[in-house]
Amino acid sequence: MKLNQLSDRPGASKERMRVGRGIGSGKGKTGGRGVKGQKSRTGVAIKGFEGGQMPLHRRLPKRGFKNIFAKDFNAVGLDRVQKAIDAGKLDAGQPVTGEALKAAGVIRRVRDGVRLLANGELKAKVAFEVAGASAAARAAVETAGGSVTIVGAAAQSAE
Repeated sequence: MKLNQLSDRPGASKERMRVGRGIGSGKGKTGGRGVKGQKSRTGVAIKGFEGGQMPLHRRLPKRGFKNIFAKDFNAVGLDRVQKAIDAGKLDAGQPVTGEALKAAGVIRRVRDGVRLLANGELKAKVAFEVAGASAAARAAVETAGGSVTIVGAAAQSAE
C-alpha cells in the first residue's frame, strides 16, 4: 500500500451544508438563522446581552479591590536553597541574593524581591540578602550559623 492509495472509509466525512440555496434545500430563505432581528444579520456578536434584562455581570455585586502598591515576592523555602547548594548550583560562601537564586535556577525571575520561608531545613552556613523572611526561617538560618539581611524597601520601612 502506498500513501496515494490511502482514503477515508465511505461515510467517514460528511459534506458541509450549503445554506441559503433555495427553499427546497431545507436551509434556504433564512439560512438557519430564524427570522428577522439583529441576530439574523451578519456581523453580530452581543456578548453578555440578555435582551434588555440586566446582564448577569451587572446584577452581581462588586467585591474587593486590587492594591496597586502590593509587592509581589518570590517565596523560597530553605529546602530548595539547601538542594541548590547540594547540587553545586549555589555557593554557600557567597551571599545568597535574588540574582544568585535566579542564576542557580531556584527562581525563574526576580520580581519585587525574595521572601524566605522555613520549609524544610538548612544545613549549610549561608548569608542571605533578601527582601523578607519569616521568623521561623530567620531562626533556622541563624541556628545553622548563617545570617539574614533584609534589603530593599522593606529595610527602609523597618528603620
